[in-house]
Amino acid sequence: MTETITLPGLVDVHTHLRVPGGEHKEDFRTGTAAALAGGITTILGMPNTSPPLSTPEVLAAAREQAAQDILCDVGLFAGASPEEINRLVECAPRAAALKIYLNDTFGPLRVEDVPTLMACFATWPRDKMIAMHAEKQSVAVGIGLAATYNRPVHFCHISRRHEIELIAQAKAKGLPVTCEVTPHHLFLTEADATRLGPLGDMRPLLGTPSDVAALWEHLPETVDCIATDHAPHTLAEKQSATPPPGVIGLETSLPLMLTAVQQNRLTLERLIELMHTNPRRIFNLPQQPDTAVTVQLTADTITNEMVQSKCGWTPFHGTEVAAKVQKVVLRGEVVFEDGRVLAQPGSGKLLS
Repeated sequence: MTETITLPGLVDVHTHLRVPGGEHKEDFRTGTAAALAGGITTILGMPNTSPPLSTPEVLAAAREQAAQDILCDVGLFAGASPEEINRLVECAPRAAALKIYLNDTFGPLRVEDVPTLMACFATWPRDKMIAMHAEKQSVAVGIGLAATYNRPVHFCHISRRHEIELIAQAKAKGLPVTCEVTPHHLFLTEADATRLGPLGDMRPLLGTPSDVAALWEHLPETVDCIATDHAPHTLAEKQSATPPPGVIGLETSLPLMLTAVQQNRLTLERLIELMHTNPRRIFNLPQQPDTAVTVQLTADTITNEMVQSKCGWTPFHGTEVAAKVQKVVLRGEVVFEDGRVLAQPGSGKLLS
């Protein structure tokens, strides 16, 4: 008889749901279906949409659409934009957190000037998190701002040895910083990027074996969250002359991480901290009563055919794992079972 385990509803604080402007890649219904298929019952959506979620009007319109479509609980980030910085405080009541892009992103959300950074830290409500896309030396900038303004900063998709070691030193000094790591940066390297071609291209780029080893070394203490950076693109876009960076992850994150548990690379208790307890605490997200995820501990293979995401492919196609999500119950209702999404559009809760 196949062994099963029960987990709390998981949280992913870094997803791209592509609304508005990218609905051919993903939308609120398909993105939240993918979440449920991966045992994830709360997700936060990033603001680099088209137009970006940097004004109260765009945020309100996105939330109105989400309220009609979502199958699990969803919060949206506001995006820091130099052109709209004077409207940032108006966005706060509609946003779960603020995202600042210090490195590569598409659209007008790249922040490269000190006055915009100062305005973000001075005016964004202190009870809501500031998250940063910061790579290389930008991590040091974020740590410096956390220290200067004495307020928490969360670093997205940390991927390099020197970045995670710098964050570990900042934590040792008592600075209010947290960070997340993606499954693709834990399980893939630059060699996989070569093998996969555009299907292995994302930001940050996949790292060296040394980078991957450092992330695993710091998983027991320094890393706070596993977050997917779920970023769907169609195969046609990926196979074009100018393929956009990004891969999906909502459906594959838990099977991959539970495989690592089976291989004694981390404990089940630590996995629950990384994928439920810590992200909920860091982003001050509400609890979900009567919510549970049932997982079969059985050999399985990740395939493109199992993908609920609208894009229909995963860089982990063909990867053998040791776990499979069997059932998800959200607030007492069975919303996913045996590969079928049962939740109704609009049944998820919209977070502010």
